[in-house]
Amino acid sequence: MTGKVFLIGAGPGDPGLLTIRAADLIARADFIAIDALVSDAIADRAPKTAEVVYVGKRASKHALPQDKINQLLIDEAKKGKTVVRLKGGDPFVFGRGGEEAEELTAAGVAFEIVPGISSALAGPAYAGIPVTHRSYATSLTLVTGHEADASTGIKWEALAQLDGTIVFLMGFGNLATIAEKLTANGVSADRPVAVISKATTPEQRTITGTLANIEGRVAEANLPTPALIVVGEVVKLHDVINWFESKPLFGKRIVVTRAREQASELKRLFEESGATVIQFPTIEIAPPDSWDSLDIAVEEHFDWLVFTSTNGVSAFFERLFAKGEDARALAGIRVVCVGETTAASLRARGIAPDLVPDKFMSTALIPHFDADLHRVRIAVIRAAEGRDEFIEEMRNRGAEVHLAVAYRTVPVALNADELHDIDVVTFTSASTVDNFFAMNPQFEGALLASIGPTTSDALRKHGRQPDIEASMASIQALHDAVHAETRRRGENR
Repeated sequence: MTGKVFLIGAGPGDPGLLTIRAADLIARADFIAIDALVSDAIADRAPKTAEVVYVGKRASKHALPQDKINQLLIDEAKKGKTVVRLKGGDPFVFGRGGEEAEELTAAGVAFEIVPGISSALAGPAYAGIPVTHRSYATSLTLVTGHEADASTGIKWEALAQLDGTIVFLMGFGNLATIAEKLTANGVSADRPVAVISKATTPEQRTITGTLANIEGRVAEANLPTPALIVVGEVVKLHDVINWFESKPLFGKRIVVTRAREQASELKRLFEESGATVIQFPTIEIAPPDSWDSLDIAVEEHFDWLVFTSTNGVSAFFERLFAKGEDARALAGIRVVCVGETTAASLRARGIAPDLVPDKFMSTALIPHFDADLHRVRIAVIRAAEGRDEFIEEMRNRGAEVHLAVAYRTVPVALNADELHDIDVVTFTSASTVDNFFAMNPQFEGALLASIGPTTSDALRKHGRQPDIEASMASIQALHDAVHAETRRRGENR
């Protein structure tokens, strides 16, 4: 049985611009042929069972010639596979998708086109440049900046007569020629031009000028490829609508050391503020060596349940539900937790905590318990690793304290050489601090951001003073603290 080929546009770079249809097909592909400009975040959506082949083309460098790519798609489809041909931008906008579709048709292979957002539209939009505007441009022309062997060529005289917007793709290396050809054919040397490098990514940079001076300005800025060129009066709006490059953390490189399965919210907040996020998880969350101690907390009656993290909450309720119980089993039990994020995790399961201390540390709970705790049963649900001061103090007051191990934190082996040009490193627990510095990372000048006092103390034990500490133990507060401090330092320069 012959499979099917999906010619998919992955968009211009921002993984958030991937279409729902594309994401679904990538997730169930058997074979993926991927281009150079597809972001790593999108490539990572490929299932572990899929075979991924790099066939990227960039300027004159081809990982695989086009005829070989065509044959590869045909051969894999005829093996009965679901084949994804993943292209940057849109497959039919200078993406050779038409050529591939023709070859698939000739070979009798079924295919589907999944359009993507072209950088020709998204790049200017992220630079605050509307490609059409009633006051500036009522037409849009897309031009390839370099010509294929069989190209019909660019009719510069006709192009020069257009009053609308012209977007050149893949023309960065020919910027001088483009400016010269347009002016030689009658376009004013004062016509505004923008060159947008790495459009829609956190590394985006936009340089504006005119046909007369844009080459010099781009050379001075040392812009990297890929880049697109926008010619037209709409470029004047860049300074007015420059929404993307003016985000509060734009241009900042921020390291998130949290376990990968926990990092999504913090990563999202930083990325929405414009930062480049380097995921450097120093720990992984693993099941405990045995569930016995946690099952005791689930099955027996305790007067207090103490949760120190969202991981503990998740593990507790998974064991509770597995035994056919639900939140009603906690009736009459007082529930306390450390940190607003942990509290939110409890509330999401229908439990309003009776106590949340002001500080993100278990010892902050101590003043809230009676001096005499005889005949009081307390279960502490936490990681195998943790501070024991709270447990010891409760026992000193006469309480029966049970340690319920819900999970373990396991160090992750990473390459610290990946850390370069870093602005901020964030830490959300003492274990992330300890494991990070155990790698002996070499970085200079980065701010160290802590989620709370316990994490800050861990930094000090490693001879590092935290530059930033969240006002409360939550991911949002950590993000806000980083934003406030980087802004303050920027204003004081």
